[in-house]
Amino acid sequence: MSEEKKEQSDQSVESSANGEANIETAQREAGAGAKEPAEPQQASAEAAKEAAPPQPAEKAEAAEPAAAKPERKPLTEEEREARRKAAAEARAARAADGPKAAKEGEAGKAEKTAQPEAPKEPSPNQPRLDRAVQILQSEVAEDAVEESSINENNNHLPTLTIKNEHWLKCAEKLLRHPEFGCNYLRNVAGADHETHMEVVYHMVNLTTKHEYCVKVKTDRDQPSVDSVTGLWQTANWNEREIYDLLGIAFPGHPDLRRIMMPDDWVGHPLRKDYVPLDSEV
Repeated sequence: MSEEKKEQSDQSVESSANGEANIETAQREAGAGAKEPAEPQQASAEAAKEAAPPQPAEKAEAAEPAAAKPERKPLTEEEREARRKAAAEARAARAADGPKAAKEGEAGKAEKTAQPEAPKEPSPNQPRLDRAVQILQSEVAEDAVEESSINENNNHLPTLTIKNEHWLKCAEKLLRHPEFGCNYLRNVAGADHETHMEVVYHMVNLTTKHEYCVKVKTDRDQPSVDSVTGLWQTANWNEREIYDLLGIAFPGHPDLRRIMMPDDWVGHPLRKDYVPLDSEV
């Protein structure tokens, strides 16, 4: 009996020792398993820390005391005098360069002006104007045409200024000569130029579409221009209007009287020296 009890006690001691050994082994394994996941976390944290840009050492800079600005030394009398002299020389140089630049600019303009301009192209109607002057001078009178020009602003319109005493004969040529043939008097107008009066005629050849402008000057004190109503009937009322408003007489007109103002009206409203009798009118 005593031997059996001894064996049982030895077995119980061995089993308890084995149990403690098993517990220690289990604890070591559990500790090792718990430590393993921390290694990747620690590695990722270190990698993120390396990838992050370095932070400026603001605190360190702020802690450093600001460098003191160097003190400006006062100028001596010699330095001030040198600076005043330099400024005066600079002003004198600028003043001298001004007239020089102006002279150079004027010289450049003079060179441009001295360069000959390209010759102006003649008007396409210049030959027709020259031919008109030639016809009137040869068939009416040598001094029949006072002036001749091309009105470029009005489609290069040939323009003639006819002497008053030759106007009626020139008008007949302008109507009946085959190179003129101005069978339509488009418009007649009067003008007061203060030094003289003037009547302006615009006529056209309806077949060739050639147009002419003819001007006739007259004295301002006793203005008078021969009527062309006998050649162009459209001149009738135009001449009456010019007589009414400007006081230009048209000898040969069949019915020269006022056409706009009353018959008893005093003066001619479109003259530059017209003074109304009634200031309220």
